[in-house]
Amino acid sequence: MVVVMHPQATEAQKEHVRETIRALGCTPRDVQGEEVTIICLIGNTRGLQPEQLEIIPGVDRVQRIQRPFKLVSREVQPSDSIIQVDGVEIGGHEVVVFAGPCSVESKKQLMETAHAVQKAGAKILRGGAFKPRTSPYSFQGLGIEGLKIMAEVKKETGLPVITEVMSPEMVPVVAEYADILQIGARNMQNYPLLMVVGKSHRPVMLKRGLSATIEEMLLAAEYVLAGGNHQVILCERGIRTFETWTRNTLDISAVPVLKRYSHLPVFIDPSQATGHAEYVSAVSCAAVAAGADGLIIEVHPNPEKALSDGEQSIRPEVFAELMPQLRAVAQAIGRTA
Repeated sequence: MVVVMHPQATEAQKEHVRETIRALGCTPRDVQGEEVTIICLIGNTRGLQPEQLEIIPGVDRVQRIQRPFKLVSREVQPSDSIIQVDGVEIGGHEVVVFAGPCSVESKKQLMETAHAVQKAGAKILRGGAFKPRTSPYSFQGLGIEGLKIMAEVKKETGLPVITEVMSPEMVPVVAEYADILQIGARNMQNYPLLMVVGKSHRPVMLKRGLSATIEEMLLAAEYVLAGGNHQVILCERGIRTFETWTRNTLDISAVPVLKRYSHLPVFIDPSQATGHAEYVSAVSCAAVAAGADGLIIEVHPNPEKALSDGEQSIRPEVFAELMPQLRAVAQAIGRTA
C-alpha cells in the first residue's frame, strides 16, 4: 500500500501520515518523485483500509500494490531511478560500461587494464578481490590486499570501482574500499547479506541467481530497498539451462521485462552469460539494443594467463573495438554510450 501526497502537501502533513502509519503497526518509507512524495507502508497491510489514510489532510490517494515486490515496483515509482557514483550517472540516458578483470591478480595487472578500459570509454572499473569458486582449489582472490590494490588504482585513474562482497560481516571493510558492492549470483538469496547491504551507503549491483526467476530477483532487490538503500542495479548474467555450448543462457528478454515492472537500472553481464570471449561483443550489442542501461565486461591483458575465467575475458584491444559498436547501437535507439 502506498500513500500519494498532494504536490502542495506540507512537511507537517507528511509527518502526520508517517506517524499514522507507525501507529497502524507499519513502517513508512518515502519515495521522492519530481513533483509528489509517495509514502510506502512496509509491513502487514492486509487489515488496513485506504480510508484510514485518505482522510488525512495532504493525502491525494491511497492505493494497494498488487505485486509481492513493492519498493522496486513502478507502481511505487513510475520514473527511472538514477544512481550517482563519483559523477557517473547510472540509469540515465547514457549506457554505462563497467570493465576490468574477473580477479585482481596484481597491481600491475589491474593498473594496465584500468588505463586501457578507461581510454576506450569505460566509466567504472570492475575486479574481484574475493572470488566465490565452485572448486576449493581454484584461485579465491587476494582478499584485503586486492581491495587495497583497487583503491590505489582508483587513486591514479579516478575510476570508481565495483567488487563483490560475499558475507554480511565483510560489508563494512569492502564498502571502505569499493564504490559499488556486487552481490554475485550465488548470493542473490543470501538474505542476511541483502539486509546488511540494505543498511549500507554504497550502491549495490544484484546479479540474478543461476536458477532464479525474475520475480525472485526483484524480491531479493526488495530486501535491499526495504533496508533503506535505494541504490540498486539489477544485473542479468544468464541462467542455467540444458544448453552446454555457452556457460549460461542469457535471458535477453529479462531486460524489457525488468524495465517494465521496475524502476531500477538494468545491466547485462555478457562475459558470465556466454563464458566465451568470442561471443562477448555480439551479446553486448544485443543487450544495448534490448534496452540495458549498462554492461559489466571482463577484460584482461593476458587472458591465457588469467587466474580465473580467462576464457571469457576479452583483450583490451577487443574492448577498444567494441566500444564504438556499442555507441552506434545506443545512438540507433536514441541513447549514448
